[in-house]
Amino acid sequence: MDQGWTESDTPFHAGEIAAQEKVGVSKEIRTFARRAIRPFMPDQHRQFFRQLPILYVAYMDEEGYPRATALAGKPGFLNSPDPKSLDVAALPHPSDPLSGKLREGVRLGLLGLEMHTRRRNRLNATISLLTKGGFRLAVDQSFGNCPQYILTRQFAFTEDPEAHRETVGVRSFAALDKGARSLIEAADTFFVASGIEADPEDKTGGADMSHRGGKPGFVKVDGNVLTIPDYAGNFHFNTFGNFLKNPKAGLLFIDFETGDVLQLTGDVEMIWDKEPFRHLKGAERGWRFTLKEGLLLEKALPLKWEGGEPSLNSQLTGTWQEAARIETAEATRNEWRSFEVVDIVQESSVIKSFYLSPKQEGTTLPFRAGQFLPIRVPAGEEGNVLTRTYTISSAPLDQSYRISVKKDGLVSGYLHDRLQVGDVIEARGPRGRFHIDPNPERPALLVAGGVGITPMISMMRQVVQDGFRLRKLKSVTLLHVARTSLERAFYDDALELTKGTQGLVRYASLLSRPAESERQGVDFQGAGHLNADTLEQFLPDGDFDVYLCGPAGFMQSAYNHLRALNVPDADIHAEAFGPSSLIREKEEKVGEAMVTFASSGSSHLWTVKDGSLLDFAERHGLSPAFGCRGGSCGSCAVTVKAGGITYPEAITADVEAGQALICCARPVAGTEDLELDI
Repeated sequence: MDQGWTESDTPFHAGEIAAQEKVGVSKEIRTFARRAIRPFMPDQHRQFFRQLPILYVAYMDEEGYPRATALAGKPGFLNSPDPKSLDVAALPHPSDPLSGKLREGVRLGLLGLEMHTRRRNRLNATISLLTKGGFRLAVDQSFGNCPQYILTRQFAFTEDPEAHRETVGVRSFAALDKGARSLIEAADTFFVASGIEADPEDKTGGADMSHRGGKPGFVKVDGNVLTIPDYAGNFHFNTFGNFLKNPKAGLLFIDFETGDVLQLTGDVEMIWDKEPFRHLKGAERGWRFTLKEGLLLEKALPLKWEGGEPSLNSQLTGTWQEAARIETAEATRNEWRSFEVVDIVQESSVIKSFYLSPKQEGTTLPFRAGQFLPIRVPAGEEGNVLTRTYTISSAPLDQSYRISVKKDGLVSGYLHDRLQVGDVIEARGPRGRFHIDPNPERPALLVAGGVGITPMISMMRQVVQDGFRLRKLKSVTLLHVARTSLERAFYDDALELTKGTQGLVRYASLLSRPAESERQGVDFQGAGHLNADTLEQFLPDGDFDVYLCGPAGFMQSAYNHLRALNVPDADIHAEAFGPSSLIREKEEKVGEAMVTFASSGSSHLWTVKDGSLLDFAERHGLSPAFGCRGGSCGSCAVTVKAGGITYPEAITADVEAGQALICCARPVAGTEDLELDI
């Protein structure tokens, strides 16, 4: 059957198009919608509606307010005699305002939702005929919806739908009481009616019915105002497009245990700015609903549902309660907080992962994939507390921090040998400038050496999660170099992340010393050391970013190879482990200064080739305290007794007057001598 749309027309009205253009999806979604939105019901939709026990309905009242309700009946009460029609053998309760709207020519928005399979289909239709015990609908638009944010539920009838109508209790109100607030705040599902008045011939107008879902607590209640996040969906923006033209809505909340139906009607304020939702995971934008009037139909539905599994989409979102805890915790980002070790996993022969959860009531703080966590433990002599920073290897949407540590030194030895599940360590909020650009249009190559895999697996996980959540996957390739498969971490995890990505997410393992029994192409993808030829095979087309992490020698070699392949210095982002930072080609080759280390009384000539003052001090046998080596944690701050310092790149840690972060600082060459209290 003909789709009904030509290249010159569209299934969307002006408000929907404006919303799509605001978010930047207009062109692609209109092309898709011409195929997906039909002026008839395909056979699978016709069969789908026949097996439903409930139909969610939107309509417009005389004041232009959309209203939301539901009709129930034994499966079969919905029937499609032909692709252009749907028969409904059910009527609303007499106290339901819909009962006074059923007449020929009224346009309805309809949603069929089969919770136990997460299938849902939308329908916009016009009442063409009133029948005994129901009505017939003429189809205007029919289209399917994705299964996002739906918690699976199994339904059962509590009694016969017709007999049930006699036991319904009715209560109207103008303010939300305690019971209504409790139902809303506990909801993981509700339905929203929106719409615009339009000419009967304009099939893009009329009422529309949509589902909203998330974790229980995703709707915020403040008096008679509800604040509701908008998560990434099908990008049609039917609801938001209607709001732009008619900022009014009808909401439907259902108590799935009792069959109570809560109908709310009110006004809408759009919130395109993400700032009010900055601590609410998954929220892209949102809206506020202010109650005008409400109606509670007690035990209106002769059905009850039992809960099941939440969707993965919902698990990647947050609640307002969590958002409040994050906002409170933000004030402590620079303070040491107690974290309990809730799990320890041996990732390789030399790397262990430690899962950390806040000890007191609170939450983990948001971070960007690639950033690190400053921790301190009593690992020194005579109970001294030592500070170190370790990259977070979990993804930003995870519920706990995971740091993955190679056993190599005093603090890492303490973590590996002494730390147990249930122990407590202290940590500050995540920080660091090394993190992946989330822009899905810009490809990325991740190059890791040894334990340098830790920020990369976090980046890879974020890319896959964002691609799933936002339905647009960034192209990313992870190239991991390790000495042996025994020392290699996250091999299975990385391979798993590539599944179902249509080649957009790739992973290759290079082993410099593969075992004789290991097969290339099965146990690893390449042998030997990283070189320019290998890197060239994995370079993306067009503009892209490269992220490097690993030991200093590995980093410098990879950087030099990339520059030889004409990768711009500005597109190479690096996080170094060990005593040396990356020497970039753009650095100056002139300049020198005399540096005195006051505590040791020694003086040495510094040149730009010596790098940071921390590198310089270590090169001359000193062991200053340090943490991140990136100007973020502040652990390396020392007093400047004379002379001046400069930072080639911006730092993020707070520095007291008269002090310098030597991990990033350099002398002001050519001026007075520099004296540091080291």
